[in-house]
Amino acid sequence: MTEAMTPFISIIVPTRNDAKALRRTLDYLERLSGIETAEMIVASAGDDGETGRTAAPRVRVLRPGVATRAGLMNAGAAVARGEIFFFLHADSFPPPNALEEILRVLRDQRIVGGAFEHRFEESMRSLRLISWINRRRYFLTRNYYGDQGIFVRADIFRAMGGYRDVFMEDLDFSRRLKKLGRTKIIPLALITSGRRFLTWGPWRAFSFIVWILLLHSLRLDTDRYAARWNNCGGRRLNQ
Repeated sequence: MTEAMTPFISIIVPTRNDAKALRRTLDYLERLSGIETAEMIVASAGDDGETGRTAAPRVRVLRPGVATRAGLMNAGAAVARGEIFFFLHADSFPPPNALEEILRVLRDQRIVGGAFEHRFEESMRSLRLISWINRRRYFLTRNYYGDQGIFVRADIFRAMGGYRDVFMEDLDFSRRLKKLGRTKIIPLALITSGRRFLTWGPWRAFSFIVWILLLHSLRLDTDRYAARWNNCGGRRLNQ
C-alpha cells in the first residue's frame, strides 16, 4: 500500500434476522465520507428474503450457509476485494470520517489494524459508565470487541487465517493481531446499540462479560456460554 494509491476498503457486516437494524446502518454508511471508494458486503444467516430487500443496490449480499459471526465475517472477507477489511456490526454507526481515518492510520506500515472507541447509542447512565470502564480496558490491553469496528489489512487477515470459530472471536482475533504488529485505537466514537445490555440488564450483562473474560484469561472453556449470550435478545447475533 502506498500513499500514491488510495487503498480500497471493504466494509463487512455479519447479520442474522436483523433487517431493521441493518437498514439503519446501511442507510447511514451511504453518507460516510469516502464511501464511493469502498465496497459493502453483508454476510447473512437466516431471514431469507428480508435482508436482500433491505440492502441498497450497491451492497453485495451473501448467504454462505453458516450461522456463527466468525463464519459470516470470514465468508465476507473471502470475496472482498479491498486492501483493508472493516468489520462492522449491523447495529453500529462509525464516525462520519471513519474511512478517511482508517486510511490515515494505516499509512504507517508498522500498524496492522485497530479499532475505534466505543459508545452506546442509548444515553442511560449505567451504559455510559460501562462504556467508560470499557474504554479504560481497551486502551490498556489493546484488545478490541467487534462493536468497536475492527479494521485490519487484508493480507494480514489472510495470514492469520481470519476469525476463529470460537466464543468471543473478536477478542481472540485482536489478541492474535497484536502479535503481528502494532494496532491503533482511533480516538473517535463508534456508536452501537445497547439492546443486548438493556435486555439482560446493564450490570448483569457487564458482570457476565467480566466473568467470561476471567475464564478466557485463565484459558478455561468459555464456548459453553456462547448460546446463552448469543440468544440474549431473541433474534440477535451482532453485538
